[in-house]
Amino acid sequence: MPSISERFVERRGEGRATLVPYVTSGFPSRSETVEVLTGLVEAGGDVLELGIPFSDPLADGPTIQDSTFRALEGGMTVEGTLEVLAEFRRESDAPIVLFSYLNPLLTYGLEAFLVDATEAGAQGLLLTDVPTGADPQVEDAILDSALDLIRLVAPTTRPDRASAIAAQGQGFLYYISRTGVTGAREALAADLEEEVRVLRAAVELPVAVGFGISTPEQAALIGGVADGVIVGSALIQALDEGGPDGGRAFLATLRLAMDQESTQRELTYGP
Repeated sequence: MPSISERFVERRGEGRATLVPYVTSGFPSRSETVEVLTGLVEAGGDVLELGIPFSDPLADGPTIQDSTFRALEGGMTVEGTLEVLAEFRRESDAPIVLFSYLNPLLTYGLEAFLVDATEAGAQGLLLTDVPTGADPQVEDAILDSALDLIRLVAPTTRPDRASAIAAQGQGFLYYISRTGVTGAREALAADLEEEVRVLRAAVELPVAVGFGISTPEQAALIGGVADGVIVGSALIQALDEGGPDGGRAFLATLRLAMDQESTQRELTYGP
């Protein structure tokens, strides 16, 4: 299986940004999750984020919260998520990052989770509530595992702090496009492009931007300045309204817009 870093390098060599769709495990249903993941790869998803449902998702807005609660009501668990991932692995080698809060993993047993997640086919882990340096024991365990530890950087992060976070990260650096929780937005922050350029110049890891990206135009804009584009809430909404086919169709519009932007950039500025 290609690693997360290899997929970013591959897309960069093609002059394209990496598309990173997020979905909640067990949404719209347990039986549809593998179909959803497979469809996202077919639509142009490069690195997939698979969220483990948690009862207190503080970083998430109402759309992803709703998908999480419905997945929990449907019986999805950490164990079930790993089963879904293992099923998906029989059909695809696309890199997958497991997206979680810390408590579910502590309940499962962190060491056991790291082993089981790797065996199921995960390549990365993103913990929303473990900032760099907050819990060295947990962080070191993940860094010593086979999973990439994906780090988060916010618009309020100082430049020196951002460099320190990136130095302790793997795979790619997740740049939160705005303060607050996840959720689709009609407009991106006015200074987002400059913020991303400054961050990319200061760190070695690829920079992917998430939180609020919801239209093909926004994806194309971010794909022109960042290494990766992350979409979550808008995709969850498309899945809710149209099932796996709706999610696949929506993601395909983002991929098309991003690729058209990269082609136009090459025509304008040359290789």
